[in-house]
Amino acid sequence: MAIRFFSDGVSFQLEGKRKISQWLKRVVAAEGKKIGNLCSIFVMDETILDINKKYLHHDDYTDIITFDDSTSDTVSGELYISIDTVRSNAKDYQVDFYNELLRVMVHGVLHLCGHKDKTADEQQEMRAAEDKYLNSIKNIYSGH
Repeated sequence: MAIRFFSDGVSFQLEGKRKISQWLKRVVAAEGKKIGNLCSIFVMDETILDINKKYLHHDDYTDIITFDDSTSDTVSGELYISIDTVRSNAKDYQVDFYNELLRVMVHGVLHLCGHKDKTADEQQEMRAAEDKYLNSIKNIYSGH
């Protein structure tokens, strides 16, 4: 069982991989599950658009697409994360890039844990869970 990080077609190296892996394992454990195989793949906007069209039949850009391969108690899957969109969202929301990236990553993991965000209530619950877990990793990127 492993958490892995890859870049595909984008020049990006994730800082603090070990700390982020430990944090994501704690998130999964707090959700009452165990970690399986989790891959975060960092891509550019055009790649995320292609994935969105091909697999979800959506013709728009997004920050993350999550492919779930989890079982009832084990969290596994792939998180395709658009570094371009994360950067632009961080600028739009006036937050640090790494904080926005961590929010997107935990958002994907929460989906794999069973959280939904289709309704307004679900979105509110998802945001509260994101905030809770983000508070547990503050200062990982201090100085950025």
